[in-house]
Amino acid sequence: MRALDGIRVLDFTTLLPGPMATLILAEAGAEVIKIERPGRGEDMRDYAPKWGRDSVGFALLNRGKKSLALDLKDHADRARLEPLLAGADVIVEQFRPGVMARFGLDYERVARLNPRVIYCAITGYGQTGPRRSVAGHDLNYIGDTGLLALSMGDTERPVVPPALVADIAGGAYPAVMNILLALIERGRTGRGRYLDIAMTDNLFPFMYWALGVGLTGGNFPGNGTGLVCGGTARYRLYPTRDRKVVAAAPIEQRFWEVFCDVIGLEAPLRDDAADRPATLARVAAIIAGESAEVWRARFAGRDCCASVVASLSEALADPHFQARGLFAHVLANEAGERMPALPVPVVPGLRAPAGTAAAAPALGADNGSLPGSPS
Repeated sequence: MRALDGIRVLDFTTLLPGPMATLILAEAGAEVIKIERPGRGEDMRDYAPKWGRDSVGFALLNRGKKSLALDLKDHADRARLEPLLAGADVIVEQFRPGVMARFGLDYERVARLNPRVIYCAITGYGQTGPRRSVAGHDLNYIGDTGLLALSMGDTERPVVPPALVADIAGGAYPAVMNILLALIERGRTGRGRYLDIAMTDNLFPFMYWALGVGLTGGNFPGNGTGLVCGGTARYRLYPTRDRKVVAAAPIEQRFWEVFCDVIGLEAPLRDDAADRPATLARVAAIIAGESAEVWRARFAGRDCCASVVASLSEALADPHFQARGLFAHVLANEAGERMPALPVPVVPGLRAPAGTAAAAPALGADNGSLPGSPS
């Protein structure tokens, strides 16, 4: 048995935060029933690139779920949902505040039918506050909370971060965490609860160090000035001679000393507090004087927290990740094609065995097989 076998989740979400959260629950054994609009389904089905009938993004995020195509504006379709609402353990929704209430599916009404339900609402800004109804995406959320301002590159050529931090780390992961906490609480009390997950709220823990610096000294870090944002030679990206990049993070003194030995930094510059710009410039010049392969060989076996930045394709082939079975689960589609499934943070033993193949559902694939669904 998997950790969440026997748990039923109704998923009213689209795109990334909610689908990622319910994917994690599904991988841990929950039965996840995706509620989609008839005809088109959720928006991500139509995204590019396609992999079979739907987008590859939809396939990756909705592996192993079921699909009901129901019109939430239609009274008859909402009536068909009632048996599922009454028996659901968890509901996850991602509409703007007030939308589920207009459908008659808000927590208060559902809880009267099912007092044990755990009802998780994921939004950008939360259910309360002046911004509660403001539209936004990941870039807006990290911009509004000060996270983006800590490291966004040269303001003449600002850099868009490659990770959707707010959607996944601020939305999907806290949603799963709080759903699991609420399930434990329900085991004691017999009652569910409402969970207000605001992606912006959950970004502030990522800036604990910047908050500490600013709140105690009144001098908040600026763009690229903080310790872990490139403000010192000890935490920096350095281009190599062949236009690759070394990621150097020898923050602690013991790692810094080994790093300096490996690159041959002159003794007067090793005290980087004495003249930080000079030390940084010299380290950059040394790294730029050799190829990435030279640095890869020199760093190998040396305890100095330095490495050559890998491309995504190189990371997929990395023997370390292969040895850990990170890509051992299989994503399938209706054409019989196979690819590695998206890794999720559920450890072996709490999810299906490695090698298990599963697919994302066709729109409305389960309309005829679930209680309360149309025949």
